[in-house]
Amino acid sequence: SQEMATSDPCANAPPTPPEEPEPSPSPRKKRGRRKLEQAERNKVIKLSAQNDCMKAFRCVCAQGETGRLRRRPVPRVTFQAGDPYYISRRQREEWLSRWKMEAERRAYREAEMNMMDDLSEADFQKEDEPASPAPPPSQQHTDPASPTVAVTPEPVARVAQATPSEIEYQDGRGFGIGTLVFGKLRGFSWWPGRIVSWWMSGRSRAADGTRWVMWFGDGKFSVVCVEKLMPLSSFSSAFHQPTYNKQPMYRKAIFEALQVASVRAGRPVPSCDTSDEAEGVDLQTRQMIEWAMTGFLPTGPQSLDPPEEERNPYKEVYPEMWAEPEAAYTPPPAKKPRKNTAEKAKIREVIDEGTRERLIFEIKKKTRNIEDICISCGSLNVSLEHPLFMGAMCQGCKNSFLECAYQYDDDGYQSYCTICCGGREVLMCGNNNCCRCFCVECVDLLVGAGSAAAAINEDPWNCYMCGPRNTYGLLRRRDDWPCRLQHFFANNHEQEFEPAKLYPPVAAEKRQPIRVLSLFDGIATGLLVLKDLGIQVDKYVASEVCEDSITVGMVRHQGRIMYVGDVRNVTRKHIEEWGPFDLVIGGSPCNDLSIVNPARKGLYEGTGRLFFEFYRLLHEARPKPGDERPFYWLFENVVAMGVSDKRDISQRRHLYKNQHL
Repeated sequence: SQEMATSDPCANAPPTPPEEPEPSPSPRKKRGRRKLEQAERNKVIKLSAQNDCMKAFRCVCAQGETGRLRRRPVPRVTFQAGDPYYISRRQREEWLSRWKMEAERRAYREAEMNMMDDLSEADFQKEDEPASPAPPPSQQHTDPASPTVAVTPEPVARVAQATPSEIEYQDGRGFGIGTLVFGKLRGFSWWPGRIVSWWMSGRSRAADGTRWVMWFGDGKFSVVCVEKLMPLSSFSSAFHQPTYNKQPMYRKAIFEALQVASVRAGRPVPSCDTSDEAEGVDLQTRQMIEWAMTGFLPTGPQSLDPPEEERNPYKEVYPEMWAEPEAAYTPPPAKKPRKNTAEKAKIREVIDEGTRERLIFEIKKKTRNIEDICISCGSLNVSLEHPLFMGAMCQGCKNSFLECAYQYDDDGYQSYCTICCGGREVLMCGNNNCCRCFCVECVDLLVGAGSAAAAINEDPWNCYMCGPRNTYGLLRRRDDWPCRLQHFFANNHEQEFEPAKLYPPVAAEKRQPIRVLSLFDGIATGLLVLKDLGIQVDKYVASEVCEDSITVGMVRHQGRIMYVGDVRNVTRKHIEEWGPFDLVIGGSPCNDLSIVNPARKGLYEGTGRLFFEFYRLLHEARPKPGDERPFYWLFENVVAMGVSDKRDISQRRHLYKNQHL
């Protein structure tokens, strides 16, 4: 039987499983059977799904469609630039607003024509009718609200002209034409303006709940929701002092708005006796702001309502009425056409290239003196001499030089040209001790054509401030340029201040140690320098908030420094307790003042406002009237500061009445 099993070809085949296997106690067998049942169930579901797909395919084929199961994608429609069939949303809205405006004007003209036709027919019928006796005066109603008011051609004309004004801004939410308001736009403080008619803006009518506002200061127009409007009588809550201190346009807008309010209230604009026009305007504005803060007394807010002639939008009350020449220093300007920036750049380019080259050519021909033109831009409106080279400089280039002369890039070189503070391509000096740059345009124009290319091929190249010669073409270096540069950056050489007070010298045996107040002390370099100068210090009070700097000062000076914390927490009582002081020094943070910081906030925001803390404590520490003791102060900050911020700091004129180091 064993041989029969080996000879059988089916002997090696696996045995056929029984039709009904007995259940096994092993859990693996159960799980395997469950998986098998699940697989069979899935197989049945798949077969049924395939049958449904085949039925759907047959239906599609029967309907004459393609044999693909995937749907054909919808063709895309792309809009390319310059496509004549595509109209942008903005252009469509402009066309729609223009069409609405023309339709309104056409309807208004048709209404006027119909009114004139009706008037002519009424006059013709009146001439044909026999004259009737006039009714007695006691029976004629003169009340405009009376339904039996007498109808004559002149009243009809007036009523017809006033009809459009009655339609405008009649949503019952106030703020009629001529009302003085404060409006709020995103990104701006509450700004003073005046409600005007839609036709003054040259646009379409405002929707219900909105008003056309002409802003004081720049004369521009905006549509503002009534929820974003406040009457000018809310001056105390809408006026923003930081914006007033920072933005000249806001100061101008406040001045113009209060001018109009003063005229309406019958209050004369305060006059000033000072010869300086700017100071006079500031004095007038401060007086009017005080009047507005007190509620526009004695007449009150109701005196600010617009007169009857300003409420008629179809009578042009601007600029003859709104100028108020008897009170105006600057009348509310008309809406100026927006200047194209491309035009301005083009004019600037003509000045830079054509005018400058022509003047340089005249200098080479000995027909013009180089001291009569600005070597930076070619302007003839010069105001001072260039501090480094022979030639002059205009006021605009001076401001650029003040801001950019000490501005450096990451490579350690100047960001702009030493001559013009500009330039698209600059040449960097090869001297290790020099960090100046010269633009290719200035080099080719002043030194000579091809000089820039020769400088590029020269390695290393020494600039015209480091070279052995003083003259390179028309570019001649001044011999006393270090003194001129120092004088150029001095803050007080263009402003008239009272002469500094001079104290008599004190004999050496009578000299006493000084008491110092150091604000924004840092790592106590002030005390270190005073020691190096041989000045004895009795008391050194420092204000500093950085813990690391305080640690350095305490370790280096063995606890001789008295730290008082944040400068904003120092009061007059503290100054009297710690003082009297002989010297006040400090330098407020320059993060928001340096033009190297593109996100700087200026003198009136961020850390720039800390200058006024120095200003406050300096006046608290100065000697009282009648005290003749010597007093000195020193304020330090970054050189690369904006011209406006530097001017504002320098204009604190009474700071310079004291002797300084």
